[in-house]
Amino acid sequence: MKVIQQHEKCIGCGSCIVLCPKYWEMGDDSKAKIVNSKKINSNYELEVKQAECNKDAEEACPVRCIMVKE
Repeated sequence: MKVIQQHEKCIGCGSCIVLCPKYWEMGDDSKAKIVNSKKINSNYELEVKQAECNKDAEEACPVRCIMVKE
């Protein structure tokens, strides 16, 4: 399973960090990013075994920049 964030779309609202602090943190640019992720082009990506709270973060994101793909 992969968690993907379209970083440039992020507005830094922090909903993902509140709902899923194990996987999300605020970056130096005041936008959220996935903890221990790899930057691929303008996206951040992380391989996970289970979606866990990342599904909640995906649903709560007001700009829909988080995707959880199987």
